[in-house]
Amino acid sequence: MNGLSTVLIVVGLFLVGGIISFVKQGMPKSLVTLLSIGAAMCLLAGVLRLEVWN
Repeated sequence: MNGLSTVLIVVGLFLVGGIISFVKQGMPKSLVTLLSIGAAMCLLAGVLRLEVWN
């Protein structure tokens, strides 16, 4: 794993924690949806940048 893939995965997991927190607080669904799209993009980019695919 290189540094950027690690950072992207950690940020994605941080955003997933934010999604869980926002759902528990009853925040608007549009905000939760936007946050979940960002989290999915970070996690996907981090996983695709892993060096195990070569």
